[in-house]
Amino acid sequence: MPEQIDHARRQWASFAGLALAAGTFGASGAARAQSPGPAPGRLPADAAGSHAAFGPLRRVEAGDLSIAYVEAGPATGRTVLLLHGWPYDIHSYVDVAPALAAAGYRVLIPYLRGYGATRFLSDATPRNGQQAALAVDALAFLDALKVETALVAGYDWGARTACILAALWPERCRGLVSVSGYLIGSQKANAEPLPPRAELQWWYQFYFATERGREGYRRHTREFVRLIWELASPRWHFDEATFGRSAPAFENPDHVAVSIHNYRWRLGLADGEARYGELEAKLAAFPVIAVPAITLEGDANGAPHPDPAAYAKKFSGRYAHRLITGGIGHNLPQEAPQAFAQAVVDVDAL
Repeated sequence: MPEQIDHARRQWASFAGLALAAGTFGASGAARAQSPGPAPGRLPADAAGSHAAFGPLRRVEAGDLSIAYVEAGPATGRTVLLLHGWPYDIHSYVDVAPALAAAGYRVLIPYLRGYGATRFLSDATPRNGQQAALAVDALAFLDALKVETALVAGYDWGARTACILAALWPERCRGLVSVSGYLIGSQKANAEPLPPRAELQWWYQFYFATERGREGYRRHTREFVRLIWELASPRWHFDEATFGRSAPAFENPDHVAVSIHNYRWRLGLADGEARYGELEAKLAAFPVIAVPAITLEGDANGAPHPDPAAYAKKFSGRYAHRLITGGIGHNLPQEAPQAFAQAVVDVDAL
């Protein structure tokens, strides 16, 4: 049964002593019925930064985790699962969620493992950041909330997880919105060298491969995150208040371990867990995504990202790609929330 957390106290000290209140959802036995959903149309063009906060955090035990998340919109609306990336947090969707809620959707935004108030249930669980683990987390989250199907959307780590859900569990995914397209990877593919300029964009991955990198990220997490934000979105002029709302999420005690493992696993420098072996084998075959999908790209994305032509054939169902202009970088839902929310509404109508 989900629980509610006081979200007003945003600083990390509050995360250590979160006050849990009574559950606020409906009956826990059967999956709740969903309404037919809103009619497709143009969403209001609210500017980025129009909203500063969510409602109260909620919490639910799901798989290996006690997941902290926010919810918006009617409980009977069609569910939208929004997944954030690294190094960002749920506030990437602070303007997306109200737009989708106003359009009649039930919006769920969890903190990923290693972020915010999400916690591992056991100290013995490996602080694993491999792609299959994150996907299983998302599936367990939907199961815990009795959600049978959802529109799934994300960017960065969140886009990869959304792609995996759509590829391996299409019966759970009504549609997909993915920034930078098809992001499913494999250790074998990641072992292939890239041209020098492409390798340069992955400098932090190679830094994290060293113990100096792990310790540097631990000591200077906020400065590191700010640098990534600036490099990945060179024309996004976020203010201190915007950064300050997200920064406590990176003080999670498992954030560094999960982040470092994610990038070391990609390069084959860290082992994954055997229980995910079968899923990783399926992902290494780069399965086609058949659910309705819209991919997005910002015209000023400074992070590594593939050319849309390179992945278009990985989407075998109804599909569209959109270039979002106006100096939009890697954190597309926070920089261009109307365009991102509109894509969610539109993929629901494909």
